[in-house]
Amino acid sequence: STLNFNLNFTPKTSLFRHRLLAGTSIGDSDDDTDSNNNNNEVIVGEDSAAFELSNQKIISWVYFSVILGVVLFALNYIWIDNSTGFGKSFIDALETVFHSPEVVMLALIIIFAAVHSGLASFRNVGEKIIGERAFRVLFAGVSLPLAVSTVVYFINHRYDGVQLWQLQSALGIHQLLWLSNFISFLFLYPSTFNLLEVAAVDKPKMHLWETGIIRITRHPQVIWCLAHTIWIGNSVAVAASIGLIGHHLFGVWNGDRRLALRYGEAFQIVKNRTSIIPFAAILDGRQSLPKDYYKEFIRLPYLAVTAVTLGAYLAHPLMQAASFRLHW
Repeated sequence: STLNFNLNFTPKTSLFRHRLLAGTSIGDSDDDTDSNNNNNEVIVGEDSAAFELSNQKIISWVYFSVILGVVLFALNYIWIDNSTGFGKSFIDALETVFHSPEVVMLALIIIFAAVHSGLASFRNVGEKIIGERAFRVLFAGVSLPLAVSTVVYFINHRYDGVQLWQLQSALGIHQLLWLSNFISFLFLYPSTFNLLEVAAVDKPKMHLWETGIIRITRHPQVIWCLAHTIWIGNSVAVAASIGLIGHHLFGVWNGDRRLALRYGEAFQIVKNRTSIIPFAAILDGRQSLPKDYYKEFIRLPYLAVTAVTLGAYLAHPLMQAASFRLHW
């Protein structure tokens, strides 16, 4: 399929098809950039969150909608519905072994992290054995139920445990943390936007991103859990935050390791001019933001994320009610 959210090329150290001069953004002409040739930079990775409406095929999105419906039905029947699924039994088994909500919360995250990152680590081998699409189905089919269990348990038990601090009445704290949570979704890893690859409509690929959020940080996660922990302020939230941050830190190492194996010198070039710590590469001069850098965020995937994030915030009462009904 020609339908992608990303540019259709593979980064090579010997072949650079996409040139970008520092001080200009994706899509500018060579004439506009020649005046800045003292700061020439060659982009070896892919353009994050790029979306060309003219490349879209209606049939691909029809397939996506059908697959999404089937996945949600199967997830509900096999895992979520207490009368037919295994989700409640899974939670009950953990609560039988670990009697504190903090330990159960941490165990859920560790189990999810081990499965999610473990399968990701075997992606190269798995794809060679069963193919890219089949491996993506396996990966999502195992990871998604565990993720749902972790989120539902957190919602249901977020105010259990020991209260360590109480800042909810502090002036401006709600607005500050709301903004932090909102920004955290703009910091999503760019592969998240490749919905057709996520659903295996398009053949899944391991991408080497270089523009957009990657200019700020190569591993844009963590903010969400910190903001929720500050807001809730108890031992269950701290346990969840420790588990998630630990998972993210492992993901930083594992993600770089996998990209290095797949892309070799091309990844080293991207690594040398980006950073794990947000803004570090910019501050020490290894990364120069284009003057119109904001254009790398004014794209349909980010507009969609903004709408979904606002919708999820407004739907918090519905999400909480749905979780409470499961009694997990």
